[in-house]
Amino acid sequence: SSSIPNPSMPVISVARDALFAELGRTYTEDEFNELCFEFGIELDDVSEEPVKGTKTRGDRDAGDEETEVIYKVEVPANRYDILCLEGLSRALKVFIGEAPPPSYTITSPERKLKVTVASPTATVRPYVVCAVLRGCTLGDRAYNSFLDLQEALHHNIARRRSLVAIGTHDLDTLTPPFTYTAKPPKDIRFVPLAQEREFDAEELFAFYEAANSPLKKFLPLIAASPVYPVLYDAEGRVLSLPPIINGEHSRISPDTRNVFIECTCTDLTKGHIVLNTVVAMFSQYSATPFSVEPVDVDYSSAPSHPKLAGETVVTPELAERTLTADVGYIQRTVGLGAAELPAEAIPPLLARMMLDAQLLEQDSKVQVRVPITRPDVMQACDIVEDVAVAYSFNKIPRPVAPVLCTGAQNPLQKLTELMRLEMAQMGFTEALTFALCSTDDCFEKLRLHDDGKSAVVIANPKTMDFQVCRTSLLPGLLKTLSKNKSNPLPWKLFEASDTVHLDDGDDVGASNRRRLAMVVSDTSSSGFEIVHGAVERALLMLGLSMGKGDYSVRHLSDPSFLEGRCAEVVSRTGKQLGIFGTVHPQVLENFDLVFPTSAADIDLQHFL
Repeated sequence: SSSIPNPSMPVISVARDALFAELGRTYTEDEFNELCFEFGIELDDVSEEPVKGTKTRGDRDAGDEETEVIYKVEVPANRYDILCLEGLSRALKVFIGEAPPPSYTITSPERKLKVTVASPTATVRPYVVCAVLRGCTLGDRAYNSFLDLQEALHHNIARRRSLVAIGTHDLDTLTPPFTYTAKPPKDIRFVPLAQEREFDAEELFAFYEAANSPLKKFLPLIAASPVYPVLYDAEGRVLSLPPIINGEHSRISPDTRNVFIECTCTDLTKGHIVLNTVVAMFSQYSATPFSVEPVDVDYSSAPSHPKLAGETVVTPELAERTLTADVGYIQRTVGLGAAELPAEAIPPLLARMMLDAQLLEQDSKVQVRVPITRPDVMQACDIVEDVAVAYSFNKIPRPVAPVLCTGAQNPLQKLTELMRLEMAQMGFTEALTFALCSTDDCFEKLRLHDDGKSAVVIANPKTMDFQVCRTSLLPGLLKTLSKNKSNPLPWKLFEASDTVHLDDGDDVGASNRRRLAMVVSDTSSSGFEIVHGAVERALLMLGLSMGKGDYSVRHLSDPSFLEGRCAEVVSRTGKQLGIFGTVHPQVLENFDLVFPTSAADIDLQHFL
């Protein structure tokens, strides 16, 4: 099987005949598609491709014309246990009741392997987890699948090796115990995988850069560090230079019998998950199926490893976790009553999803033992999901909602849409500006004083252009005019959007106000009469008439506008509905504008 990078969900490619052989029966395409849907995955595509030879990360088989049918299956991103043929076939067999879930065991060797972690690794890649698979019988197909699973995990949970890097080695070519340390790049010399000559780490990085190698994208992960992590055996041979490349000396092959697995990591939890996934998938090829040999990892007592200093950690950790969920919660969330989904039916359903479960407290709760293959099961809601999948989404009834709701447009949005239409009919062009602006734009450039009690300030802003939430739409419109000077005059812009204001009465300490702003700029006049007319038309459309005394216009002194050329619109109750006037020349200069400009600002929120 192989993994195909996908921005949404992982897609794995598996050979149809090999998959059916593992399942113990054949399916038509429609039958397999239905099985995938029931299990919660999707058959994405079917193609015919050349049969793969042995994939050796350097050698390429050529001249083989034989083809095979490939199923491309889309799987959930958090189901690491079905990213390969072994895991997918095993999960499907358990789901259809053809096999019980495996039980993973730790063997007790006469003498455990040991890895010593030196203190310098703490500065670059501090942790390592290891395991051994003994007496393996891989063969070409399983060998390819083994490598492909590593690539899939690197791309997925390991975040392109930044969190975890997997190394697999032929143990029979090495001499334990092992040492995991970090050294200057010039001090690390070895023959890397798929190469014939020896490099030091500095030369190797330059080689991969010059050759435009696929490994080039991983170099920045450690390139800036003065020391690079490296794993040695007792004879000083390099096993790997994580997270870049393994050594050629210990490369595995389809005939490898004893496999040493090491996962170096910056995230210890992710490291355990990756190691457990690898050994769970391929321990089926061990001499004793599903058995794993542990490794002692000794951490330096130096304070550089504060979590594990002086400790010996035995890996892998195969202990199962337990979760508990309320039976009533499961039934309610799935949408089934006690008659359709009785408590005693839940454990068998979970068993189909490889989860061992039992009822507790007079069948009111279900306790689930979560195996190492299911790190995605973390909370009760994950148990509910698996119950629903095993029960079948197709069987869950879809009743009509008991509450009758009539949909309607949000009143504020409806009012905004109507005003946008009116402004467009008056010849204005709509602008959409940023809700964040600089303190200078919001205050100083408008000749206003920042009292610290009106604008919502952004903590630790990434840029000086976005320091506060805007308290007015005018700065954005004036900046838009400044950036569009090449357009022919006159300029007529409007915006209907929110401003943000500090508000002690709001539970979050700030509130939004929907406002309508417009600007007019021309060479022949200031556009004051155009703005005045547009304001009166807008108020008329909002149901107000000056003739009926719904509002009045009176003189206003505002630092942003020219004295004697500014007015406010006031309701009959004395509340300010908006302002309009000729923009002050200093404000125009601050925004790099040279033509006379008039502007208006109306509070739409008042009219709801």
